[in-house]
Amino acid sequence: MTANSATAARVRTGGPKEDGPKALEHVMGWTLVVVVAMLVTQLGLL
Repeated sequence: MTANSATAARVRTGGPKEDGPKALEHVMGWTLVVVVAMLVTQLGLL
């Protein structure tokens, strides 16, 4: 079994694609972290 056939045999489960833009993914992740931190601080939960 070659690497291509092994990869093709896996079933996609709807998760993130491996070939997506990594930089955009990191920026959006850190943006979410900052927004959640601001929300927690504004609500006085910390």
